[in-house]
Order: sequence, then C-alpha cells, then structure tokens
Amino acid sequence: MADAYLESALRSPATPAELRPFYEQFRELHSKKLWYQLTLLIDEFLRHPASQQGTYQIDLYENFVRTFAKNINHLKLASFGVIVSRQFSDAAKAYDFLHTLATEAEEKDWQDAYVLLSIEAAHFQLLLGDVVATKTAMEKASKVLDTFDSVEPVVHASFYRVSGNYYKSKAEYADYYRNFLLFLACINYETEMSVAEQVQCAHDLAISALLGDTIYNFGELLLHPILTTLRDTEYAWLSEMLVAFNAGDIGRFESLIPRLGQEPILETNVAFLRQKICLMALIENVFKRSTDNRTLSFETIAQETHIPLDEVEHLVMKALGLGLIRGAIDEAAQLVRITWVQPRVLDTNQTKALLARLSGWCDRVQHVSEFVKTQSPELLGNA
Repeated sequence: MADAYLESALRSPATPAELRPFYEQFRELHSKKLWYQLTLLIDEFLRHPASQQGTYQIDLYENFVRTFAKNINHLKLASFGVIVSRQFSDAAKAYDFLHTLATEAEEKDWQDAYVLLSIEAAHFQLLLGDVVATKTAMEKASKVLDTFDSVEPVVHASFYRVSGNYYKSKAEYADYYRNFLLFLACINYETEMSVAEQVQCAHDLAISALLGDTIYNFGELLLHPILTTLRDTEYAWLSEMLVAFNAGDIGRFESLIPRLGQEPILETNVAFLRQKICLMALIENVFKRSTDNRTLSFETIAQETHIPLDEVEHLVMKALGLGLIRGAIDEAAQLVRITWVQPRVLDTNQTKALLARLSGWCDRVQHVSEFVKTQSPELLGNA
C-alpha cells in the first residue's frame, strides 16, 4: 500500500516539483526501514509550504504514515496528526480525524499522545461552538496530566493554548492570562508563531491583564519579550497603559483614556479600570514604604489614589477583600494600618527602589551596630 501510494504520487502530474524529492526519499528510507530518518523527513515534509496546499499532508498520513505507525515514537506520531488536522477545511472533519487518533492512543495506553490529540480535538470543538464538550475534554486531560511525573513541553503547550482560548471565548480574562503565559513558557514563540500571531497574543494578554478582576501585578507580562511586538503597531499604547497600571500612575492613565475608543471592550469597562488603577496606586504607595511606616491616614490615601475622602474606606475594604493587602481600618482615627502587601514581580524601576530601601536598611543596621559598640564595648568583646 505504501509503495503504491508513493509511486502514484511520483507519477501524478499534479504533484509539485518541490515535493517529488520527498517522495523519492520516503521510498528509499521505507525500504531500508530507517524509521528515525524517515520520521525526520516526514516532519520536514509537513512543514514545507508546498505540502500545505491541497491534501498532500492528509494523503501522506492516511496512505503512508499509518502503515508503519508502530515503528515510530508515538508522541511524534501524534504531533504529525495535529499538523495534518489543520489541513482540513471543515472543522468537524478535523475533529473526527483527531478524535479517532485520540481513541486509538487511549486504547494503546499512550497517555501523553492521548492528551495531545484529545486537547487538540477540543480546539476544533471550540471552533464549532461546543464549549461544554471543550470544557469536559480539558478537565479529563488535566486529570491525566496530574498523573505524570514529567511531560514533553509540546503536550503542556497544547493544553495551555486550548485552555486559554476556551477562557477567552468565555471572557474569563484572568484564567486566559494565566494559561497563555504558561503556554508562552512552553514554546519558542519567535519560531513557532507568526508575527501576526505574536502581535495578537500580546494584544490579548494586555487586554486580559487590564480587565482581569484578580490581576493586580503586570510585572511578569511587562518583562516578557512578546510585549515588544506591540511596538510600531496600532496597539503600542497598550504597553503604556500596562506600565501606568503597574506603577499605579493615575495621571498617566488619565492621559491615555482618549485611546480607549480604539478598544470598545476597554471603553465599556472604564469604571472598572478607574477602580483598578486606584487599587494599584494604593498597592504601589504601600509597597514603596518601609514596614515600619505603613500606617496611612485616609487623607494620604485619598491624595495618592485621587478619590474623594469618603470613598477611601470602601477602596481599602476592596483591597482587603481581594487579598492585595492585610491590615486593619481605624475608622475613628481615620487610619489604615497595613501589615502585608501582595508580593509582585518587579520592573526595573521598582527593583531600583527596593535596592535603595535595602541600602538604607543596611546603613541603619550599621549605625546601630556602631552605637552599641561605642556604648557597650564589653558586650561585643564577650561575644
């Protein structure tokens, strides 16, 4: 069957000239049973632009790869199936193709291949609008992943990408944000994503960071190189917005409000964004202070967050409820005593500020040490 298929492909006048050398090498390697070399060549074929036009990939998989599937790495075989599935013009057919492969992998107890194929099949279910089935597949795949001691990055990348797209379809911004950052950690985005895909990903991450109701630290995204893809694009201002939020810079945020018209979803949530920037300003103000100087008056908070004095208590209660800070409110004295602030990924300026605080602390410790040495030298001498 395999030889007949290859011979037919070589004789067909419709076969592109760029693909003919592949078929010739396929025949030679297959006859010699050089499965590893054949696997590498198939991978090269599937990534060749000419093979992505028409049904060449589908035909190769069904008529050639399947005939010796037991002789090659099962996860690599699953990866080939994922690539081939993208050549189906009908999402339903692509789902059926992957579902069949996933069922076969499960029967053979190829658990990592099963997760990869089933979660990629769920991607097409999502495209078909079946979010319930997509969620079910995600939950099943997650349970299988939890049983693994280790797993190849390609499997995790697929899981996080599909999960992220699911949450994007549900407008669950925080979950999308976390899953897509994990997805980016599993791949080399510069080689595995087109420039347009990189820009779209950075755009979506920026929007989800701003609208996520539990995301109050953008340091991880701001330090990720994918955000640089927004430069020189119509979305460049989103990077400025993220910097403003991360620093709690209300003035800068106000200057960027006219740009919100370019993103209707942000414009319709401007009230939420105002409250969020106020919370970020409160967090940043607390973070900048030393641990022995974190008792703030209502008036100070009102000045730092640009809100009326009678709204300060509500803002602090919101911060306490979200777990951004810990402490207590003294309503009678109009004071807020803060004992803890949420840890955060620091940008360059915040790191410099922390360094300055640590240097100041070291100086104070040295000063106390010198004072004790001068006043009670016998204590240090006995030590």
